[in-house]
Amino acid sequence: MRTAGAFGTPGSGLPPEALLRIYLERLGNWPEIRVIAASIVIAVTGWTWLDPAVSLTIAALIVVSTWGLLRDSVNLSMDAVPPEIDPREVQALLSRLLGVREVHDLHVWAMSTTETALTAHLVVPDYQGQEELLRQAVQGLHEAFEIRHVTLQVERGEQRCPLADEGTI
Repeated sequence: MRTAGAFGTPGSGLPPEALLRIYLERLGNWPEIRVIAASIVIAVTGWTWLDPAVSLTIAALIVVSTWGLLRDSVNLSMDAVPPEIDPREVQALLSRLLGVREVHDLHVWAMSTTETALTAHLVVPDYQGQEELLRQAVQGLHEAFEIRHVTLQVERGEQRCPLADEGTI
């Protein structure tokens, strides 16, 4: 992912959409100018109702413009599954790998707005240290879901894993 720095220069670490949001806020949402303009109108006309009207308008603009950020922040703090990832599709991808009999104890969560992590147990009865299986799993998760932080526990299935409850992923 390419990032842009201050004034659009590479290297600040901010995603381009965050910079665009900052620029648009500075250009289009100037509460200070609205307050000054309302003060002048109130002084000239005596329309005191304009003060709370402008304040409520500014408050509404702030709520609307930050709603997505608030939602994303709550999801991050709750370790929620990113909205663009369906855990059942992740389970299906891992289940299709050669030799995998079962996938359980699957956890997917956002580490940040750009990084996703995953842990899961794979039941592979004939597992003989097949690094290729793990490589394919990591590569498939990265390509299909952009999941880069992957921890997989391989089980042979000789004993039932206590974390493999029915009805859960």
